[in-house]
Amino acid sequence: MSHEILSVLEYMEKEKGIRRPDMIEAISGAIASAAQKGVSAGRDIRVEINPKTGALKAWSLLQVVDSVSDASLEIHVEKARQIKPEAQIGETIEKEVDPAFLGRIAAQTARQAIMQRIRQFEKDRIYDDYKDTVGDIVTGTVRRRERGDLIVDLGKAEAILPPRERVQGEDYAPGESIRCLLLKIEQTNRGPDIILSRSNINFVRRLFEVEVTEIADGTVTIEAMAREPGYRTKIAVNSSDPKVDPVGACVGARGARVKTIVRELGGEKIDIIRFYSNPLQLLEEALKPAVPKNIKVNEVERRIHFEVAEDDLSIAIGRRGFNAKLTSRLLGWKLDIGKEEKEAVGFDEKVAKAVEGLNAITGLDPEVASRLVSAGFASPEVFEGVTATDLVDVGFSVDEATDVLSKVEAYFQQTG
Repeated sequence: MSHEILSVLEYMEKEKGIRRPDMIEAISGAIASAAQKGVSAGRDIRVEINPKTGALKAWSLLQVVDSVSDASLEIHVEKARQIKPEAQIGETIEKEVDPAFLGRIAAQTARQAIMQRIRQFEKDRIYDDYKDTVGDIVTGTVRRRERGDLIVDLGKAEAILPPRERVQGEDYAPGESIRCLLLKIEQTNRGPDIILSRSNINFVRRLFEVEVTEIADGTVTIEAMAREPGYRTKIAVNSSDPKVDPVGACVGARGARVKTIVRELGGEKIDIIRFYSNPLQLLEEALKPAVPKNIKVNEVERRIHFEVAEDDLSIAIGRRGFNAKLTSRLLGWKLDIGKEEKEAVGFDEKVAKAVEGLNAITGLDPEVASRLVSAGFASPEVFEGVTATDLVDVGFSVDEATDVLSKVEAYFQQTG
């Protein structure tokens, strides 16, 4: 059995990173516990393992008495003095026993206990190895799918990339290399689960910290970010050194730095702008090339109303309202986007025509239809993939958003 024990010690130390003293303590304790429940039931057993050879020794702990009533727990004083000449009645001595006496059943039970302890050691090691890596980018290999999750091999442990943390449209096959943000470590009944993310906004932040030296050394700072995974990220940067252009540093020579990040994000667009503490200046930067005009600020509600030229309206709002939504998140202000007065007639005509198209949706209130058109939802087809959250972000209440989407769904069911 010593050969088996030595093999276990060497394997766990080299392959699993579990310290030999820890394994010896676990194995000896498991064998003693198994023996006490098996053929040596009732006995108090101490087990010792040689860390170099794996040799196993066992002792039975016996109380010295002058009259033995239970041989498994007691030893006569005369026999005790053969082991320990100065033994006295009432003390406890150790009597070495043949490890083979522990029995085959005890060995099997110990083997099961050892595997349980090994699994616990591995769980503890996984947590210790990765607890300081939370928030960092890690690289792994996709191994398999389990109930929709991607299982990623990080080398020392397997991690989980759940559907909610993936970017829509991205797909990875087993064997592919993948970079992710180590989002968190969740403690479960099975042990720690390492959760990865590619959709979290901090994944983009860490990519910039890795690729842009000036961000890594603190010269350039990321002051604000907003992201729609797979579509676009807006990032506002500042510099503590007047000689360093923060936007240029992030873009890199001929766009090399930002292109590397865009490739990693599967083509997701990235807008890098200079940060201004004044929200109106930041708004102008974030909306370029659209130009906000007739700006009105409501400090109490943290809401900004502004107008843009008709030609700039689609740019300011963006597909499915994403550009307006991202700009709002970047500023931390709610935005109301309207038309410029001098183009009111032409714009109103187009709005009226679009509202007429939305009237095909049964039961849709004309006032709600007009607001939908102003937010960029100019036809029933635009609602494909739109969620209630998308509508709430452009000024609708939750009830209004839910009602609109239910009517749109009914419209598509009727039109087939």
